[in-house]
Amino acid sequence: MAPALLDLAHWSTWAVCAVMKLPQLAAVRAARSARGVSVGSLLLELAGFLVFLRYQIYYGYPLPTYLEYPIIIAQDVILLLFILRFNGHMKRALFYAVTFGGGWYMLTLRKWIIDLAMNFCTLISAASKLAQLRCLWQTKDSGQVSALTWSMSAYTCATRIFTTVMTTNDLAVLIRFITMLILNIWVTATVLHYRKSKKTD
Repeated sequence: MAPALLDLAHWSTWAVCAVMKLPQLAAVRAARSARGVSVGSLLLELAGFLVFLRYQIYYGYPLPTYLEYPIIIAQDVILLLFILRFNGHMKRALFYAVTFGGGWYMLTLRKWIIDLAMNFCTLISAASKLAQLRCLWQTKDSGQVSALTWSMSAYTCATRIFTTVMTTNDLAVLIRFITMLILNIWVTATVLHYRKSKKTD
């Protein structure tokens, strides 16, 4: 029974992650605006995903436990390019590419670097969610922020809590997923709150 549940959790996570950022990408592209979407949040999220992926690869964890991360990273990069384009800041794309590429390389120069980075990864990822919440609170408008994308993120965190317990039982990874689950639910609720408030006005 447990192997079947584990396979179901992996497959459903991959399926959700394959389309997770598409509602956000579609909203930004259709509006030709990134209003309400925090660039800082996206950059922090991307940094957190890259550190987490590098950590998983470095320690040789089973591929099914992190296969969705290259997919999510690719979607985040496309979203970042859309945001930079619609905000008129495309020249920053090269700077971000060099920064993230250099960081990817430096993470595994020493074991202590990747371990320290993983410990900070939860803080970085939490900061990305808090940056999005701050943006929502300041504007009191969900703008182009997709509640569906954030709720799918919450679902994948929940499934990854289960898969981590069943496979690696890595405490740092568990703490990260539990924290992200709580914050993803909070962002989703905030987006829905401001969307409802806007409809009643």
